Amino acid sequence: MKKVFHPANERGHNDIGWLKANFSFSFGPYYNPEKVHFGVLRVLNDDIIGAGKGFGSHPHDNMEIITIPLFGALEHQDSMGNIGVVKAGEVQVMSAGTGIQHSEYNHSKTEAANTLQIWLFPKEMNIEPRYDQKSFINNLEINKFTTLVSPFESEDTLWINQDAIFSIGDFDAGQQINYEIKIPGNGAYIFLIEGQITIDGTDLNKRDALGVDDIGSITIETKSHSRILIMEVPMR
Repeated sequence: MKKVFHPANERGHNDIGWLKANFSFSFGPYYNPEKVHFGVLRVLNDDIIGAGKGFGSHPHDNMEIITIPLFGALEHQDSMGNIGVVKAGEVQVMSAGTGIQHSEYNHSKTEAANTLQIWLFPKEMNIEPRYDQKSFINNLEINKFTTLVSPFESEDTLWINQDAIFSIGDFDAGQQINYEIKIPGNGAYIFLIEGQITIDGTDLNKRDALGVDDIGSITIETKSHSRILIMEVPMR
């Protein structure tokens, strides 16, 4: 097993008042040559967005973009004609493909929102742009991972243009969880949203992350109630 540990307090940070952003990988004003990507995982931004604030219309191309609201909701509008709100418990995916424009704002005028914005390099370049979102509120079960995004088309998950699988779960303290790599050759980037866990002798606390490669499975031990996001990705 190859491991890379990314403590929460070593992430990049940018505070412009309405936006407080933490960067797991080089992004915007933050550059670290040792943290540019993990396999095809290029961006993992942990954003707190002020009430009524957000990002005006801006372009993307040839990137798979996954947005996971942790609390609050985002208003979304794009050049494909999609207009709507993405709430905590839902996940949004966009294949930017040949190019899109989109904007996203905190839906609340009084409360902050916290979202994870994640970018993956695509499997196929210059595809037709696409958009989808789905609620997973009724899918989540305690002490079990729920698959959010996958390259396999299913009514239960969101499809993405990459051989990547994202899973999330809430676990009680004292659990031992075995996660099997679904696609041979993939690595896994484990991002601890809340709690305390141990993986192969490495202790993780809230917002710490561990990238593992050259493995077939991962064993996770929970030290407290924990919310875990696993991003299984090709290592290119």
